[in-house]
Amino acid sequence: MPLSLNSSIKAILRTKFSIEYTCARTLSGNEVHNLKRILNPPTNDNLKERNYLKYAAGLSGLCLGLFLYKHKDLKRNVYAAEVETAGRAIPTLPTYNISEVSKHSSKEVGIWVIYKEGVYDISEFVDKHPGGDKIMMAAGGSVEPFWMIYGVHKDPHIVSMLEQYRIGNLDSTEVEKSIENVFDPYHNDPLRHPALRPCSTKPYNAEPPPDLLVDSYITPQYIIVIFHIFYVRNHLPVPEVDLENYELEISGVGIKNRTFTLEDLKNLPKHSFTASIQCAGNRRSEMSKIKPVKGLEWGPAVIGNAVWSGVRLSDLLTDLGVTENGEGKHVQFEGLDYDPSGSYYGSSIPLYKALDKRGDVLLAYEMNGQPLSRDHGFPLRVVVPGVVGARNVKWLSKIIISEEESSSHWQQNDYKGFCPSVDWDTVDFSKAPAIQELPVISAICNPLPGQTIHLNSDGKLPVKGYAWSGGGRKIVRVDLSVDGGKTWSVAEFTDQGEAEHSRHWSWTLWQADIPVPPESDSVEIWAKAVDSSYNTQPESFSNIWNLRGVLGNAYHRVKVNIKKRK
Repeated sequence: MPLSLNSSIKAILRTKFSIEYTCARTLSGNEVHNLKRILNPPTNDNLKERNYLKYAAGLSGLCLGLFLYKHKDLKRNVYAAEVETAGRAIPTLPTYNISEVSKHSSKEVGIWVIYKEGVYDISEFVDKHPGGDKIMMAAGGSVEPFWMIYGVHKDPHIVSMLEQYRIGNLDSTEVEKSIENVFDPYHNDPLRHPALRPCSTKPYNAEPPPDLLVDSYITPQYIIVIFHIFYVRNHLPVPEVDLENYELEISGVGIKNRTFTLEDLKNLPKHSFTASIQCAGNRRSEMSKIKPVKGLEWGPAVIGNAVWSGVRLSDLLTDLGVTENGEGKHVQFEGLDYDPSGSYYGSSIPLYKALDKRGDVLLAYEMNGQPLSRDHGFPLRVVVPGVVGARNVKWLSKIIISEEESSSHWQQNDYKGFCPSVDWDTVDFSKAPAIQELPVISAICNPLPGQTIHLNSDGKLPVKGYAWSGGGRKIVRVDLSVDGGKTWSVAEFTDQGEAEHSRHWSWTLWQADIPVPPESDSVEIWAKAVDSSYNTQPESFSNIWNLRGVLGNAYHRVKVNIKKRK
């Protein structure tokens, strides 16, 4: 059912969009920049579709955010901060010019790069680089143009790691020359809802406050017309797509190449279903407390539930003559977002999943009854229910039937799980399968960690959260404890939706009132979910730790203070 402006406003009220939790952070410089963009609407052709009604609505939303946020001055959890001392000149080190650095661009003569005023010999690091040989694009030159694309590199941990390879300073007269003509590829990224909590801005990656997340079974794509609170996971700059020139190309073994416009797809039978999408790194920040991992420091809200509408991929492929008995074994997807090497974001799923009508793989052009927003794949994305978010490729441009998995970095060298003893010196990505279905998970979303909570009238602690399991497995139980697992309470499901084709793609929202010992001033709430295959969550992160911080589904634990009623 489409979400109208009126229903969106009701959603705001229903989700308690109030001072109590929206003040949990202050405005960032990026949000101030966005506000300026609203006050001075762009007039260039590629943004002409934005009308002044949307700017007025957006301004109202941001002004509301400004008003609310000024009541508290709490630190935001943003991990994209840059280490200020990195890259500065160090008088005791030798000085090099750009010409000298450029001669060191291969393993034979050494691989040097420039960052700000620093010169670094990364020869020993190249083979350990999580991004593979893409680092070689910066060999003999500055890494900053490429870090404009992969903004996650400015994480303090990574900048500090680079400093270990420092060998000298760049000639001060050539610092500006090393980054001249650097273009910010993110300058046309869309506006975002001020309630989202970013853990990187370039590319933009953000999640909503957990308590806002579970106040609605369907996660709104839009609030106040142009903003959304569904989590955003981007690997590269958001592409701007011209519908007049947009086409989807389908090719591969055993079929003739075909292209479809968006209108062609909309003329085919339309299907809708409700499904949750979750990032593989959901709750990574908890895993990193065991031992540091490389990846965005996500909290527990990198998941959302929406109504998706579009064309069944199984119908489209069957019409093109694709069968499980044919030559192909995998379906590769390629988006329109690309990196400096010209490599597009790509991923793949097994062919049997794509052809299974019960698999419900969808080429979606609508989310909650409205066109996809730019952050969520406008004009077309693939939705692969029950499967990790990385396979749900946005801005879809190509579908390829192949004997092999996608060769993209994100299929071959990322989004894989490993033994806790494997580190970056011993990891071999070729030995691990790419993540497809995700394990069972749950999270406590209300109360939040560190909050002081009043018990209800009968002395119990109110708790709310979500649970979900991959592969279409239904949640059958959520258990909660406040005494270290000695006793357990069973949560009540508040909204679970209906299974479609015997598959349960949506999350389950739950709540519980848990008895608390009368003498307790604080408690740690534990939550664990059980799915229809009786899979349950592991007790701690210690035994499921992995170097990429994915598949983090241990018991969720939230410590809160108890306020005694007088």
